[in-house]
Amino acid sequence: MNPLEFLTDLLNPDLAFLPKALAIAVMSSIVCGVVGCYVVLRGMAFIGDAVSHAVFPGLAIAFVVSGNLVLGGSIAGLATAVLVAVFSHSRRLREDTVIGVLFVAAFALGIVIISEAPGYAGSLQQFLFGSITGIPTSDLYVVAGTGLTVLTVILLLHKELVTVSVDRESARALGLRVFWLDLTLYVMVTLAVVISVQTIGNILVLALLVTPAATARLLTDRLGRMMALAPSLGAGSAVVGLYISWSWDLPTGGTIVLVLTTAFLTAWFLAPQRGLIARQRRRTSHQQYQNRSEPTTP
Repeated sequence: MNPLEFLTDLLNPDLAFLPKALAIAVMSSIVCGVVGCYVVLRGMAFIGDAVSHAVFPGLAIAFVVSGNLVLGGSIAGLATAVLVAVFSHSRRLREDTVIGVLFVAAFALGIVIISEAPGYAGSLQQFLFGSITGIPTSDLYVVAGTGLTVLTVILLLHKELVTVSVDRESARALGLRVFWLDLTLYVMVTLAVVISVQTIGNILVLALLVTPAATARLLTDRLGRMMALAPSLGAGSAVVGLYISWSWDLPTGGTIVLVLTTAFLTAWFLAPQRGLIARQRRRTSHQQYQNRSEPTTP
């Protein structure tokens, strides 16, 4: 299928689910790209994976009672994020330890709940790997509203979040409320994950949160440019991934992740400053310069 045929399918009224899938994928990729910059900056990629486990019981309950999946996942994820912030604030236990205990327990609870639902195997597969082509119209508006809320909060607290991410002790010395900023970031990560679960599933959602930001980090040293590049890379990969999956009848979530990974590997090798080839050239040039500078012995 060529791009023109894909565009024709997007405009086909009989395939109304396809433009909705594209809109959800792009919106969730943009939000995850922005939030993921803070995740990469703080070196807390683990929390993205953990949050995807934490939202699972809420998704499972919402599915069993035929409720809104985004709302159910948000409630469960936010409750767990608050508990993590409270338990880790004393610093008696490391943050990753608390996350490991609470989020895995939440995921186990979700497994137990969903096992009681009819069609257990199919429901579990939908949650784990996404079901982007079966998204109701109501979720489109929920994702748009949630994503806009996340981006607004990030914009308003950008300087504070960066300060806490770079140097927590300096943030405390400046009088910033580190606990509440940590909690806010946990909540933003949770919401970003929740709106992405239907696109890419619990198992693969970490890629949408981390890979675009990590790719952007290879391409620039400036946070502002990174936060512009990451959502652009995520959204572009979502479009390409959906196109490839629709053309060759492949799983949408897995295809989007593979496109993201391809972009990351390309940046890893070819980035102008941080790419492997550029680093190797600088190393070779430095060695040649040293060899020319060494005095020759008679």
